[in-house]
Amino acid sequence: MSALDGLAEALAARAGARPGRLVVMLAGPPGAGKSTVVEGLQQELRGRGLSTQILPMDGFHYDNAILEARGVRARKGAPETFDVTSLALILAALALPGAPDLAVPIFDRAADLSRGSARIIPAATRVLLVEGNYLLLNHAPWSDLRDLADVTVMLDCPLEVLEARLMRRWLDLGLPEAEARAKVAGNDLPNARLVLSDSVAPDLRIATG
Repeated sequence: MSALDGLAEALAARAGARPGRLVVMLAGPPGAGKSTVVEGLQQELRGRGLSTQILPMDGFHYDNAILEARGVRARKGAPETFDVTSLALILAALALPGAPDLAVPIFDRAADLSRGSARIIPAATRVLLVEGNYLLLNHAPWSDLRDLADVTVMLDCPLEVLEARLMRRWLDLGLPEAEARAKVAGNDLPNARLVLSDSVAPDLRIATG
C-alpha cells in the first residue's frame, strides 16, 4: 500500500466513524507537493464513496495592490501576505453542521493573483481537504486555525529536494535563472525553513521527498 493509499484509508475510516463533515488540514513547506498530494487524496477518497472537496490556502493571498501598499510585495507567499482572518471565517462556516453551498477563492499562479468565489464547496461535501504551507504554524493568528480541524497532516520533504522543485517551478513560469534563484533563496527557502521549524506536531505525516 502506498503512503497516499494509507492516508486515504485512515481518513476514510475517520469520516465513516462520525456524522457530518471531516475537516482535514494538510500542511507542508513550499515545494513539498501539497497540491499533488491533495488532488490524489481527493481522487482516492471519492473512489471510496466520499464526496471530497479542496480548500486551498493560497486563495487567500492578499491582492498585489495591498502587498505593494504594505511594502511586502517581494515577500509574497510569506505568512504576513495572507488574509488569515477571512480564511478562518470561511473555514468556520464550512465546518458548521448543515453548512450550505459556499463559494471560496483560488489562486491563479500564472496570473499571480487570487480569484474570488472561483470554487463551490457543496453542502454534500463529506471530507474537506484544507491545503497550505502555514496551517500548522505555531504563531498567531495561524495557530487559531487548528481548532477548526478534525485531522492534521504534515508533508515531510528534505530541504534540498524543496530547493530543486522551487527552482523548477519558477523556471517553468518563465523566469530567468538568476531571478528564479533570487526568489528561492530570498523568500521560498526562508518560508520553507519556517514551516519545518515552527509547525506543531500533526496527527499524521506523509513523506513526499
